[in-house]
Amino acid sequence: MLGFKDFVNLFRENSILTDCDGLCNGEIGYISYNSRDVKKNTLFFCKGAHFKEEFLKDAVKKGAVAYVAERKYDVSLPCIIVSDMRLALGLSANFFYGKSHEKLNLIGITGTKGKSTTAYFIKYILDEYLSESGKKSAIVSSIDTYDGIINEESSLTTPEPFELYRHFDNAVKSGIDYFTMEVSSQALKYGRVYGVDFTIGCYLNIGIDHISAVEHPNFEDYFNSKMKLFSQCRTAVVNLDSDRTEDVLKAAKKAPELITFGTKDKTADVFGFNIRKNGSDTVFTVRTKAFEGDFTLTVPGLFNVENALCAIAVCNKLGIDEKYIRSGLLKARSSGRMEVYESGDKKITVIVDYAHNKMSFESLFASVKKEYPGRRISIVFGCPGNKAIIRRRDLGEISGMNADMSYITEDDPAEESLEDICRTVACYVESKGGKYSIIYDRGEAIKQAIADCNGDGIVLLAGKGAETHQKRGIASEHYEGDAYFAKKYLAEYDNYRKGFYDGNK
Repeated sequence: MLGFKDFVNLFRENSILTDCDGLCNGEIGYISYNSRDVKKNTLFFCKGAHFKEEFLKDAVKKGAVAYVAERKYDVSLPCIIVSDMRLALGLSANFFYGKSHEKLNLIGITGTKGKSTTAYFIKYILDEYLSESGKKSAIVSSIDTYDGIINEESSLTTPEPFELYRHFDNAVKSGIDYFTMEVSSQALKYGRVYGVDFTIGCYLNIGIDHISAVEHPNFEDYFNSKMKLFSQCRTAVVNLDSDRTEDVLKAAKKAPELITFGTKDKTADVFGFNIRKNGSDTVFTVRTKAFEGDFTLTVPGLFNVENALCAIAVCNKLGIDEKYIRSGLLKARSSGRMEVYESGDKKITVIVDYAHNKMSFESLFASVKKEYPGRRISIVFGCPGNKAIIRRRDLGEISGMNADMSYITEDDPAEESLEDICRTVACYVESKGGKYSIIYDRGEAIKQAIADCNGDGIVLLAGKGAETHQKRGIASEHYEGDAYFAKKYLAEYDNYRKGFYDGNK
């Protein structure tokens, strides 16, 4: 059992202990930084820009026996004062949960776009492989989380250390062998995956994103943060089609083994070519040292071939038979990724996708124009508050150049003015000659976009994917979801059309 002194020694050994006041003789039975998640004998951590002393007092009432902070608070409780709270969280999570991640085949995926889709491609393959045993693999993504015990919608791409290590522990206790997760640049920069040893670390691509005063001050910081994954993995899997390939491959040398994939460089260990459409499916040929043959994706989006190649490289390394890789990809789906809904007469197509940055917007428009040539395209999107400020320019300009009509709306405004965000984006849409309409209510924006199709067109709902919340202020409030509104207003169109024709018989 761990005690108060064990944590004091942990922080001292890692040179972040600055003070220790009081003594707690009992065992530490739980660690938390959330005053709503406190149990008996909890060591409570005071973290976050919005932390208030009242949160600590609430934790004491619920069973906290000591606290960790970067300063003392007016609370009669033993405390440990540290110089680096982020490091303290990572150290404590790894310490408390006994390095449970080392008992898993752990796959980490980073990249500016495609992390969620790739994670689900891998999960579908692994679940196909495990199906005869009745087991499933675990996943932590920006869409949802499953660890054998917890099955819920996600709120962060990569959870904070306490939640993440708890997921590892739950997976091990549930008898799970494979665990796939997205690893954000923020998680790598700020130590959310501190101490985690990845069996395989995947790098998909890099684009300009998350540049702001509260995220990455510049592109180099963003790029270097992603490169940290290679120092924490045993096998690096790298996309040769990405920008700055030489720099990436140099960083990947930190890993003992390197596997490459791509569609342009024939020397790639997993090489994809002969990419073509077969009806609504995407078919492509893959060549590896182990096999060569055709694979099929039933999810839309030609850009998903790269994500599939990464999944193939990972699962081939894990020793998964080719037949499971093929059948897994054939069934693969990712909630909120290129979900297609159509009107009854097939004239209006609504596509729900998480596309939320420059790279994903460019890929989305390019793929849609290729798959639906000549169709009118409108888009409903917004930009988040308090982060990724550069997206307002990038998404506005890309939409202005590619969409026939842009509907600018809400997408997690947080503590910023929704009106200010929308008007800033609108200026960039207009600067590229694009037409736009600002509609603050996202459901109403979707309704208007479908109505304005006049019975023919493609409507892209970008940014939220399968999310069912909006970040307003510091709260997360319920949102019905883009798919809900797509189906609702397509049904209204179908009913109107049916009524119109029935009434004119």
